[in-house]
Amino acid sequence: METVIQNQKTALITGAASGVGFAVAKLCRSKGMHLALVDIDRETLTETKKVLYDLNPCLRIEAYALDVAEKPAWTEAVQQIVQLFPQIDLVVLNAGKSYKALGQPDGGRLKPWLDSTYWTKTLDTNVFGPLIGLEALLPLLLASTTQTPKSIVITGSKQGITNPPGAGNPAYNASKAAIKSLTEHLAHDLRSDPATAHISVHLLIPGWTWTGLMGNVGPTHESEVKKPSGAWYASQVAEELLAGLERRSFYIICSDGETDWALDQARMKWASEDVTEDRPALSRWEESWKSRADAEIQADAKTRRG
Repeated sequence: METVIQNQKTALITGAASGVGFAVAKLCRSKGMHLALVDIDRETLTETKKVLYDLNPCLRIEAYALDVAEKPAWTEAVQQIVQLFPQIDLVVLNAGKSYKALGQPDGGRLKPWLDSTYWTKTLDTNVFGPLIGLEALLPLLLASTTQTPKSIVITGSKQGITNPPGAGNPAYNASKAAIKSLTEHLAHDLRSDPATAHISVHLLIPGWTWTGLMGNVGPTHESEVKKPSGAWYASQVAEELLAGLERRSFYIICSDGETDWALDQARMKWASEDVTEDRPALSRWEESWKSRADAEIQADAKTRRG
């Protein structure tokens, strides 16, 4: 099925200088799209713009260095964007950060609960960044005189669904759980109004991906990058995004080299059933539940694989 990723359409992508954002931008460029690139890293963003410009110099491209959590920066950028791009067809709100809690040196698992700044920084970028971006960009999607198809993609994470404790980073998990909820609401609200039903909304849910969050910063050539064997390249996530848009899927869930679709489904089902079965919170990692959880999840995954 046809998507908005096509020749002469325009994509605006945040977190575009590295990782999934760069991979999606590169895919869009290969399909003949004009690009508005947004990232906080000005130097890397400039390099990314050059790389993508060279792929097709006939197409428009511009870069906007800003912090997605800063409303005045968005206001200024939008004033510039509308001068160069008469129409935006695809918005990919992908920018995200993962911070470590400081707290007290001996805080252990309590560290996140002793460092409110860690929560504020994470939520500012990962939750309020997309929300402020939506406030700035939705009017551009609605400005078209014809109701041609548009799409909004927001990047979530499996951690916002399975919610792994410990090294899983609770502020990051909470931010991606919030993204899941707000993206669901956005999709419902837009499709429920005939005036906005032409704007589809999609939640991109990557698995383990070798991105800037893991140290792979910049518009890298993947053939030159040594990544962990279990991780996906960002380009694989971009291809899965395209396939998900073609399916008209809302939840675009990506596998990786260690976790296939069936295991993802079984883990998500177990997590949701903590509520319906009145189990301890995060029972999959609870000592008294670990063995049973693993056995049932593996059995469920095996059944799903047929």
